[in-house]
Amino acid sequence: MAERRAGISAATARSHQAYKAWHRVRTNLRKSAVDYFRGGASDWVALAGLLLTVPALACATVLDPLWFAPEALVLPLIAGGLLLRPASLLALYAAAAIGLMVESLLLRPWDPAGGAGSVTPGTILVVAAAGLSGLLIAQFRSRVGVPWRRGGTMLFDLRERIRVQSKLPKLPAGWHHEMALRPAGGQSFSGDFVVAARTGPERRTLELVLTDVSGKGMDAASRALLLSGAFGGLLGSLPPHAFLPAANGYLLRQSWEEGFATSVHLVLDLDSGDYELLSAGHVPAMQLNAGSGKWEEKAAEGPLLGVYDGAEFDPVKGTLRRGDVLMLFTDGLVETADRDLTEGMDRLTGEADRYVASSFHGAAWHLIESVARDVNDDRALLLICRD
Repeated sequence: MAERRAGISAATARSHQAYKAWHRVRTNLRKSAVDYFRGGASDWVALAGLLLTVPALACATVLDPLWFAPEALVLPLIAGGLLLRPASLLALYAAAAIGLMVESLLLRPWDPAGGAGSVTPGTILVVAAAGLSGLLIAQFRSRVGVPWRRGGTMLFDLRERIRVQSKLPKLPAGWHHEMALRPAGGQSFSGDFVVAARTGPERRTLELVLTDVSGKGMDAASRALLLSGAFGGLLGSLPPHAFLPAANGYLLRQSWEEGFATSVHLVLDLDSGDYELLSAGHVPAMQLNAGSGKWEEKAAEGPLLGVYDGAEFDPVKGTLRRGDVLMLFTDGLVETADRDLTEGMDRLTGEADRYVASSFHGAAWHLIESVARDVNDDRALLLICRD
């Protein structure tokens, strides 16, 4: 009986040890896969595969030069520029050089009259140019620290974060909002952004900031991303009248060469409809009076953000009644090289009159498309409607 128990204990111990060994192997494999995806693992697997590709291409060229030209050696060099680190890339270049020399020895001598199946000076120049391009790409990736496998995912993640930060909070019954953002040139990143939050007692105050960073498209995207995070942290953490001075100080501390921005800050009481509008060099807002059917300009005074310290921002006040609409937008929507600001605002309000009957549901996107569809500038439009 004791021997049987000892046998069972030994079998259990061996099973436990085997499970622990399998768990370690599985954990290491998973860690290696994650590190490889993120670019933190060794590139020896890719290097080994590409090193095997070089002699395979060289043999194919020697056997059938009409279908496999000597210039085919540029394929592993291009792949190496995307996959390998600069140090590993040099080993691949050495293998390609050896393959090219073997091909020149085994193939027929170069004939100045031309003909397929020989290593010409042009072949050497093409392979060398591909190798130089791959080396430049690898050095750039090494300096940035973002491998190509992760670069696209990272940019996609940044774009989604900007969209999440620009998402407007849900409003109570009786209110409706519309928003549309269009980057310059159809790009994925914009220099215009929105941050918004419900603040105050019982979250009955809507604070919304629309900002236009200097520059456009990808040139302004990095600064817009940084500012949207900073402005999102400031919004609701400070009294409304302290937000723009704090944002102005933040931009001044960055010491950017092209570091100014325009911004408009809306503070709206969702119970009474009373609001304050503070502007930092931004284009005026427009309010539709449901009683008269006319648009009224709401222009607050204040300098650009990031220009000088101690700037003061004077608010303009108003009230949104039933059926009223407040429209905020950036200058890219109404101002172009061949159209001044007043003409653009008249065109925008004229197009907006067409959506009064539908209470502006789905109007923001259509307004941008009809007013400034092909403008090479970032465009943003926000509509706050009281039903």
